[in-house]
Amino acid sequence: MTELITTPFGFASTAAEVLADVDLTGRRAVVTGGGAGIGIETARALAGAGAEVVLAVRRVEAGARAAADITAATGNPQVTVRELDVADLHSVRRFVAGWDQPLHILVNNAGIMALPELARTAQGWELQFATNYLGHFALTVGLHGALAAARGARVVLVASAGHLFSPVIFDDPHYAFRPYDPVSAYAQSKTADILLAVAVSRRWSDDGILANALNPGAIATGLQKHTGGLRTPPERRKSPQQGAATSVLLAASPLLEGVGGRYFDDGAEAPVVTERPADFRGVAGYALDLGHAERLWEESLTLIG
Repeated sequence: MTELITTPFGFASTAAEVLADVDLTGRRAVVTGGGAGIGIETARALAGAGAEVVLAVRRVEAGARAAADITAATGNPQVTVRELDVADLHSVRRFVAGWDQPLHILVNNAGIMALPELARTAQGWELQFATNYLGHFALTVGLHGALAAARGARVVLVASAGHLFSPVIFDDPHYAFRPYDPVSAYAQSKTADILLAVAVSRRWSDDGILANALNPGAIATGLQKHTGGLRTPPERRKSPQQGAATSVLLAASPLLEGVGGRYFDDGAEAPVVTERPADFRGVAGYALDLGHAERLWEESLTLIG
């Protein structure tokens, strides 16, 4: 068994600390959901290191305010906004069609959690699966040429310890038969994100594209609006700046050069677990399974047409 990857960074590290000695001048990054929560902190750290950053957001006005805030804080004028609703396949396709530059970093960060009632997209997809995974799958596949043109691109999937509550249910991912459950719906969407990191790294490594997934930790953001707020014990909570640390580690740190298809937590590769632990640490074996990753890729291609 290969040794798990560790770094000098841990639970309390911030995104700015992770990139303190990293120069991203000449690099181009897209952060979905980059206008709020850990997305804006991810974008701020990348911009602070000199990257050209595009905030891909559903609400352009809010994104513009976030971009102005980042530019004011970092002095980097190369922070822009583009409209993207990852739950809307047409919006994803418009974003892809309008992209014509090499892309060095793609942070698939946007997400929703624990919708209390079953909601579907125009395609009939369960909304959490569509937002957290399928839209990002379509975006990533659509940007393959731009990622390959960067000659060393990284794709980051913001997953969750919540994946430990469910594998992808291939026979019924959109709750056509089984009763809808907010937690399992969120969980399988995050498992799918991890499987996407596995599939991208396997399929596209020869194109210089690698992907990894991560658990950002427990951060009080708008993500918990359907759960009554953050319920994690205070000692296990992170600030948004700490929550973005592992995202930027995977996106830009030279410490992870050449690493792909893995899942990280608190700045380190997580161990594989065979049952859900009480402390929710680790990654489920089903989330790194190559067979599951390949099946999900093929079925996702069929879904997005």
